[in-house]
Amino acid sequence: MKALVYHGPKQKSWEEMPVPVIRQATDAVVRITKTTICGTDLHILKGDVPEVTDGRILGHEGVGVVVETGTAVSNFKKGDRVLISCITSCGKCSYCKKGMYSHCEDGGWVLGHLIDGTQAEYVRIPHADNSLYHIPDNSDEEALVMLSDILPTGFECGVLNGKVKPGATVVIVGAGPIGLASLLTAQFYTPSEIIMIDTDDNRLAVAATFGATHIINNVKENAVEKVKRIAARGADTVIEAVGIPATFELCELLVAPGGTIANIGVHGKKVDLHLENLWAHNITITTGLVDTVTTPMLLNIVHSKKLNAKQLITHRFALSDIIIAYNTFEQAAKEKALKVILNNT
Repeated sequence: MKALVYHGPKQKSWEEMPVPVIRQATDAVVRITKTTICGTDLHILKGDVPEVTDGRILGHEGVGVVVETGTAVSNFKKGDRVLISCITSCGKCSYCKKGMYSHCEDGGWVLGHLIDGTQAEYVRIPHADNSLYHIPDNSDEEALVMLSDILPTGFECGVLNGKVKPGATVVIVGAGPIGLASLLTAQFYTPSEIIMIDTDDNRLAVAATFGATHIINNVKENAVEKVKRIAARGADTVIEAVGIPATFELCELLVAPGGTIANIGVHGKKVDLHLENLWAHNITITTGLVDTVTTPMLLNIVHSKKLNAKQLITHRFALSDIIIAYNTFEQAAKEKALKVILNNT
């Protein structure tokens, strides 16, 4: 089969790899029909995730068709159409029993990280019964790819961890796909203001169409001053959706006393925590990987068309054109790219 293989920082290639096989009785092998590229993949290629080793197939999102199952798999069979979760869960360990699937003792974020991932024609899914979801009949597979990672991540790590409430003021720093996913799902809770901050005017314009009440280009404007004009005491929830020191430190300046900073971004460098300013402000800072506990709920919402996940998609490519797709995604501002869909037909 063909797959996108990582060969160290800034090195990747579309090459021939062995078709995955069942290794454990709880495994399934899935033929990928649609996948995508994540900002985390770009962090890997920058060298920000050193656990990813030379020869790893990247990718942790997608939908497909089951082609083989291990003897212990009971919820899925050959021919089933499935959504692949970015998080692998055994369902039995102490962390899984707490709903902390991201810390599963035999799983967590492993696809495209510690084991081969979904940017390939086939992928092996460990603990298939707990790591796959049946796709409802007549569902739009492109929209469902957004449920592998970005929608549950934006919702759980941003909105839920950020304690978004009705009438609250929310600031989201970063209008990329994850920030926009937070914007879409924050509206479940009817905050009074959702302020999007980014350096890309196109992404800010998209955010306005998705429901942002205010947009700020923090290259052209002083973001702190403008937010304070909207909400004098600062924001109740500030969501960091970029993953660089400057954006996290901006969040520290924007959070109101008693507020929450919810970090989503993947940080490859140290960030200064200004406790000399924040020690008495009663703030909460949350971090974490997505646990995907909300995926079944989001699946129902997207399937019922109460949430338009497909609007996050801007570009489509054949899976075999994945190098071109990466070039497009890496030049998001120039190409006006959000999420890309890779079709394996």
